[in-house]
Formats: sequence, structure tokens, C-alpha cells
Amino acid sequence: MSSWLEHSVQVEVDAPIELVWGLWSDLEQMPRWMKWIDSVHILDDNPELSRWKLASGNIEFSWLSRILKLVPHQIIQWESVDGLPNRGAVRFYDRKTSSIVKLTVAYSIPSLLGKIMDNLFLGRVVESTIQADMERFRDYVTNIQRQASDGI
Repeated sequence: MSSWLEHSVQVEVDAPIELVWGLWSDLEQMPRWMKWIDSVHILDDNPELSRWKLASGNIEFSWLSRILKLVPHQIIQWESVDGLPNRGAVRFYDRKTSSIVKLTVAYSIPSLLGKIMDNLFLGRVVESTIQADMERFRDYVTNIQRQASDGI
């Protein structure tokens, strides 16, 4: 048996939706702002599938993920098809001169692990980590914009 934990966080990015979408939807770039994501590789023979590797300290997980729904400038929804059980969506909201990015992630943990670790503690650690990831994404976009305006 397992339990599912879900977290939602969001950030406002001072950039147009086209730029925000373009940077986020390039999944292989995620390790640049997601602390625990070590690598993402899109499968050559099926671009809806990607191999993910999560690493933090001595903990390492991998999984194959399938994109279930992709609407440009609006949503990317996924679920794992092997490895670490997870699913979620990232939603984009156009505010004309800025964009809201909302990430919802759900993952399964074995019930035994849930009993050993306090789910509330685990949840707080994961939620604070993905909120920090979202803030790093906001900073990443800001840096990209700054480089573009400086002509780098």
C-alpha cells in the first residue's frame, strides 16, 4: 500500500507568457532551477516520454514520465509510467506583462515510509523545496531577460 501526497506552489514571473512558457517547456533545462532534479532526457523516438533523475544527498530516484496534456501557454500535465510514482501539472496564467506559474506535484510514498516519517514533516520539506525551485525559475527568467536586453 502507498499514500499520495500533493503540493501546489506558484510564483509570479515578471515576463511575458511566451518567454515563460518557452523556458519551462524545455524540460531538459529543468535542472538549472529545480534543486533535486539531476537530469531530464526527452526520448528521441517518442517526445511525449522523458527520463527523469532525482538526486539529493544519498537519495536517488528515476522514472519515465509521459505528457498527458500539453496546451501551449496554458498547461503541461504528466504522470510517471515507471519508476517513482508521480503526477502533476504546471499551469501558466497570462497577466500581459507578467505570468503566473502554478506547479502541482503528487507523489506516492510507501505506507511504511509514511509511518516512519511524519507526512507533515515530509510535506513541509517537499513544499518548501519546490517553492524555492519556483523562485529560482523566476530568477532564471529574469537573468535571461537581462542578458537579452544587454545583448549577450
